[in-house]
Amino acid sequence: MASGWFGKSNEAPSRPPDVQVQVADREPHSFYLGSNNNTGPPRSSPNIDTTHSKIHTASLFDVGIFKDTLAPSLGLHSGLAVVAWAAARYTGRVEAKDWLWPSGQVANAWWSAIGRRVFQGLTLSQALYRLSWHERLVLTGVTLWGGRLFYRIASRSIKRGEDDPRYDEAKEEENFWTKSLFTTFIPEAFFQMLISLPFTAPFRHEGAVLTGYHPLMQMLAVGMFSAGLTLETLADYQLDKFKAEGGRGILKEGVWSIVRHPNYLGDAFVHLSFIVLLYGSDMLAPVELLGPLANYLFLRFYGGDKQKEKFQTRRYSSFSQEKFAELERFRSEKNAFWPAAQEFGNKWLWIVLGAGGLGVAIEETLRTLH
Repeated sequence: MASGWFGKSNEAPSRPPDVQVQVADREPHSFYLGSNNNTGPPRSSPNIDTTHSKIHTASLFDVGIFKDTLAPSLGLHSGLAVVAWAAARYTGRVEAKDWLWPSGQVANAWWSAIGRRVFQGLTLSQALYRLSWHERLVLTGVTLWGGRLFYRIASRSIKRGEDDPRYDEAKEEENFWTKSLFTTFIPEAFFQMLISLPFTAPFRHEGAVLTGYHPLMQMLAVGMFSAGLTLETLADYQLDKFKAEGGRGILKEGVWSIVRHPNYLGDAFVHLSFIVLLYGSDMLAPVELLGPLANYLFLRFYGGDKQKEKFQTRRYSSFSQEKFAELERFRSEKNAFWPAAQEFGNKWLWIVLGAGGLGVAIEETLRTLH
């Protein structure tokens, strides 16, 4: 059977792919939906023992998940948050935490999947080879998402040469730097720990892994990821171009004609795609659902569009009544996050969806050729 960097070949096994079981040197635990330590049928079987759901529910509260996944992740992100806070305080730039947002999550994913195994004695190639195709898709996806976002944040920060103006008002508060570690940096570390669950827990809290391939779910996941990443990328590119060309007012063209915050919508789809991918690969545990949920809550109610809208309102109402009036009209015309039904006639929505379809075609081709 052929093999390569992307994992073992999907040539027809002795039994259907959706019941193929891979057992590695992993700690036995009834954790993944669709697995029961190889003692029963997988999720796709019609004869699943109803007691399995009780076992999976109980596993959510098992001390194992806290010991091998949540605690190490929180420790990593909290430690990095302290470093970022120290750098931010030294430079006077709160945006140091923004540099950490994507890089910390990618670092956690790679440590969970590869780094700790190399630390335990495997070579890099051995650690990579142990990953199934589905696990490699997860790791590749989070790396593409985090790498793009880190480049965006870092390049914008370096070019600006000063702190993000969104944080200027906060820094005027009394004892801001003393309090900010516990009111801003550590809380974001907690969010990062939750958001990273879909790409850390599958590698850390390991039981028997069913590597079944459920084509429609897998294609949906890849399509969601590709569309989300495209939406983020186009939103940032079009905004930068608008500013570089001296655009006045508020950008309402391109993907910015779909919703007011297309970059945040794209980010939400990227993170939701990891859950769909894990489900389509028989690797989903209920606790991992907290990942996209925490990301959505952060984008809508903690940072993200809430923070941006608050900043825009304060800034425009104080310095440009004309631009503030334009912002109010924009708010009345377009939703902040989720597209309205009328956007199905928007060509940019279909361009984004087309990019999702292209991503599916590329992944299917790579799967066939490897």
